[in-house]
Amino acid sequence: MKKYLLLIFVFLVVGAIFAFNNLTKQNSKEPWSEKQLLNPADLAKILQDPNGSKPILLSIGFGGGIIGSIELGPASEKTGMENFKKELAKYKKDANIVIYCGCCPFEHCPNVRPAFQLLNDMGFVNHKLLNLSTNLKTDWINKGYPINKQ
Repeated sequence: MKKYLLLIFVFLVVGAIFAFNNLTKQNSKEPWSEKQLLNPADLAKILQDPNGSKPILLSIGFGGGIIGSIELGPASEKTGMENFKKELAKYKKDANIVIYCGCCPFEHCPNVRPAFQLLNDMGFVNHKLLNLSTNLKTDWINKGYPINKQ
């Protein structure tokens, strides 16, 4: 009897571990990896270096703002995604591309996932997502990083 109880216990533990691992993978399944998130301070430093190579900076949200960025419109909307696809067609697959939205925290953002997934699907290999985890105002503008002058 003890043998059967031990066997049942082992199966329950293994099953619980398996279920937890699957749940964790599902909850952390983003189209980008951790190394594909670009810190705002790092991008600001790159943009402020007069001799440095600049990335292609694409705004895929509801408004641009970062100096030198190309505003394409929200990637969650048909027109914005079409603009994004047309813009991407201009570049080689190894182009240094940084996308950003900044409308809200990533968990609620309707734009970053479809845009980043499109980059993946099109075979781009050197693309990053600007880590505006709160929003553009908090994570970029309030820190005094370079913006387009209105």
